Amino acid sequence: MLDFMIACITIMLVLFGWVAVQYLARQFAERHPEFGPYVEKRGCGGNCSCGDEDKCKNKQ
Repeated sequence: MLDFMIACITIMLVLFGWVAVQYLARQFAERHPEFGPYVEKRGCGGNCSCGDEDKCKNKQ
């Protein structure tokens, strides 16, 4: 049971950490416009997350 709790807590900490990284990146981009806008990388033009450009149905 302890292993399960540790795994759950670790997963949640990683997810919250990633949200914090995204927030900090947006704040940095807002403070430093000379580096360009903050752009999140997504697969297939932002409409799906397949990651394979040859098979993607949502081409730009």
